[in-house]
Amino acid sequence: MQYRREIDGLRTIAVMPVILFHANFQIFGGGYSGVDIFFVISGYLITSLILADIEKGRFSIARFYERRARRILPALSVVMLSCVPLAWLWMLPRQFVEFSHSLIAVPLFVSNILFWRETGYFEAASEEKPLLHTWSLAVEEQYYLLFPLLMVLMWRFGRRRSFYVVLALAALSLLLSEWGWRNKPAANFFLAPTRVWELLAGSLCAFIQSSRGQWRGNIPSMAGLGAIVFGILVYDEHTPFPSLYAVVPVLGTVLIILFAAPGTWAARLLSLKPMVAIGLISYSAYLWHQPLFAFARILSPQVPSQGVMLGLAGLTLGLAWLSWRYVEQPFRDRHAPVLATQRAVFVASGAVTGLIIALGVLGSTIAVPKILWNTPDLLTDVPAQNAPYAACPGFEVVQGNTQCRMYGTGGATVVIWGDSHAMPLVRMMSEIEDTRLYVIAHHGCPPLIGVRRRDTLGDIANCTEVGSLNSYAAYIRNLGPDTVVLTGRWSLYAKGWWKRGVLQAETHFITDTQNTSMLSAQAQSQVTLHRALIRTVQKFNDIGAEVLVITPPADLNHLSDRQRILQPKIMRAPIDSWHQVETDMLTALPNTRLLDSKALFCSQDICRTRQDGYQLYSDDNHLSNYGASLQWEMIKRALVSSD
Repeated sequence: MQYRREIDGLRTIAVMPVILFHANFQIFGGGYSGVDIFFVISGYLITSLILADIEKGRFSIARFYERRARRILPALSVVMLSCVPLAWLWMLPRQFVEFSHSLIAVPLFVSNILFWRETGYFEAASEEKPLLHTWSLAVEEQYYLLFPLLMVLMWRFGRRRSFYVVLALAALSLLLSEWGWRNKPAANFFLAPTRVWELLAGSLCAFIQSSRGQWRGNIPSMAGLGAIVFGILVYDEHTPFPSLYAVVPVLGTVLIILFAAPGTWAARLLSLKPMVAIGLISYSAYLWHQPLFAFARILSPQVPSQGVMLGLAGLTLGLAWLSWRYVEQPFRDRHAPVLATQRAVFVASGAVTGLIIALGVLGSTIAVPKILWNTPDLLTDVPAQNAPYAACPGFEVVQGNTQCRMYGTGGATVVIWGDSHAMPLVRMMSEIEDTRLYVIAHHGCPPLIGVRRRDTLGDIANCTEVGSLNSYAAYIRNLGPDTVVLTGRWSLYAKGWWKRGVLQAETHFITDTQNTSMLSAQAQSQVTLHRALIRTVQKFNDIGAEVLVITPPADLNHLSDRQRILQPKIMRAPIDSWHQVETDMLTALPNTRLLDSKALFCSQDICRTRQDGYQLYSDDNHLSNYGASLQWEMIKRALVSSD
């Protein structure tokens, strides 16, 4: 295949926005689309090689995989092994266990599945995962595991039919991605079926060029470049991806591949020496940037400044050049003395993969994180109670999302209803004499009547994956409770999900039928929360139930996990300002009693993060078992005093 300098320049257009987007430079809000550009380029180059070999009758599956191993594994292995000692030294135990899981998944090229499964309300901060970016490598390798075999099979029916099969598969994948972002956004982002159309778009370019040759066109190639720049500068983290929106950068890349012949305006721009130079090291640059950024965020007491992140971006390029020069190049040369034979490549690949997986298995055990973290008192927590969860009557239970428990058979009926802040109570609650006690918890779903949860990724109508919030409320009313206890992370629904000063994409706003588009999503959510609290309390008051509302513990979202673990006490001022909206709403609620969890852990200007040798929190807002046991004692005292 003839070398095209403009393709290396296009790689620069792909990798630099990704790096600067992950460095939180807002101007590159759509920089993540660089990954989609890479997918198209990769599909084009690999399919071009496969077509050339098939047509000459020399295609070999073993040789294809050897070439992929030489291209992908050496630099990837160096980066992964470099991360291990840094993770050992700087990560908290929970982070290290998750990192160890990724050590197992990455060399098996299933890290996209791992990170998809880890996505959710309880996930560790994604920006602190050193190997998160390898999901895209996993998508590519899953594609290349099957695509060569498909090509060999299709070729029996001829080039033309093979082209239309690839086109049909691409169309189906694109339609699936459009459905996916509306219904399964996390799976849509990480998994191959909704990404494969981008690689197949590159494959279609290879089919066209192998039969029609290189086309030349200044206008279409410059239009393609414009489409790519448009996506990078106009899209942001709230733009559904992949979806029809992704057609813009993908089509832009296709136009450049097909029409940017040498001498065209676009080719001249992309063939400039700096563009080609960065393009050559783009794979290594992509590998290095996320670990550097992640460890900087783990260590930094504050969100790293843009100056620091820009410096790390420069360091990324330096490390990329070194690994390109001394790792990528020697191993890619089949005539070099390093791994000169196919057998040597496969044996070395298996050995290194085995070593990395073994490190991951070792790090995933419970003992290792406790040994490497030399402050065991910071890890201790009381064991959870072993009473089994009861079935949630009337609606499906999704393991890990919904938890229910019932205690007692007679006396007053008490129902605790909440979001994930009720889950630690599920683990730690115990029987109360002469009380029939129920607890129902579902993470991310506020214990409110008549609302919808509206994420910035789209509507999740009434949290319908386990039954609507209204069905929970109807079940509770049918129990005829004497007391209903509502507990939730109220500030989440009032202000969104923030992490160290950044509003997260999955932000958990809520709406109802009275919302107006004249208000921002956050303002709508605050108004909705106020209305829904009053409405929910009134509904339970109407059936004669007393309502207790629990204020959540102090939210530590402004701290890194490392700070939260290492600091036994924190200043209260930023906490109070964070909770002010929810405090004003809850104190104004009629016909309720408030139970103040913050008073359990805060006094005057100081809040505690551990007590009696136990951690009070399991993350930046959920209580540990020990913290939940203190909260449960507060609830029990309130229930007994109301008898």
